[in-house]
Amino acid sequence: MMRPDAKVEKVYLYPKPVDFRKSIDGLAVMVELDIKVTVFDPILFVFLNKPRNHVKILYWKRNSFCLWLKHLESERFKTSPDANDEAIILTVQELNCNRPGNTPS
Repeated sequence: MMRPDAKVEKVYLYPKPVDFRKSIDGLAVMVELDIKVTVFDPILFVFLNKPRNHVKILYWKRNSFCLWLKHLESERFKTSPDANDEAIILTVQELNCNRPGNTPS
């Protein structure tokens, strides 16, 4: 279960697989160019690798970025990307439900 800042109300799931060699700066640029929202808002930005067994979550807290990384050994994260490749907007509760075997409603 993820425990972000209580002010976080929105989660953006990046719809395309991400190269996980990207660090904070590379992910922040992807957010601003592709999702077209500011990375300094109280929003979580979720990125998955192609096999969906790694997740990175980026967010801004007060004066710096935080980056979470989770690796699944044998399962995969469930996602339902849109055909138009736009970011999927979730609530924090839906993010917490999107563990292996669950799909956000």
